[in-house]
Amino acid sequence: MKKQIYLFSISSHPHAKSINSLDIKFLKPEINFSNYDYFIITSKQTSEVLKQYVNPDLKPALCVSVASAKSYEDMGGEVLDIGGGYGDNLVSKIKEYTKSKKWLYLRAKVVASDFVSICQKDGYDIDEIIVYESGCSKEIWHVEVEDEAILIFTSPSSVNCFLQNHTISPHAKVIVIGKTTAKALPKNVKYILSSKTSIDSCIDIAKTL
Repeated sequence: MKKQIYLFSISSHPHAKSINSLDIKFLKPEINFSNYDYFIITSKQTSEVLKQYVNPDLKPALCVSVASAKSYEDMGGEVLDIGGGYGDNLVSKIKEYTKSKKWLYLRAKVVASDFVSICQKDGYDIDEIIVYESGCSKEIWHVEVEDEAILIFTSPSSVNCFLQNHTISPHAKVIVIGKTTAKALPKNVKYILSSKTSIDSCIDIAKTL
């Protein structure tokens, strides 16, 4: 009998029982786009926020993942580079550019990486503006999960929200999309790290279990 696959994410997948992990609230702060040379984008949600603005001056953007890059390109933005799925990996990417450039990090209220402060301490000019905030969804709080299921977590927040009302069964198989997500798991939980920071990659692993 095949194990049930649960995907805890704000995205869905046809081969899993998709559980929305977060409720997103989009903000619309005043932004003087002309002040910046480049954007930093670490979520697909950022592109949704930018769609609220009338003719936003889209700057070339350093994106954290393939998914965030695609969402930005789909709205007409130019992608400078992709950071491999982890905020911490953006440090080396940013340091490929001169310190004369001014960056804008369009971010969530709560973030998992301190890459901005690391770069700022090294002299890079980076502003941060909170453009969306998130909270745990009722769906993830109240979901009933089979003990021997396959659980896919796609962000630290998806782990944290799940653990508010649940424990992870020792009989479950756990797949995480990246190292930052893995750090959010309880230390006694064994997990499989996806080779690529994508939901498709996690699903491919789940199908083999």
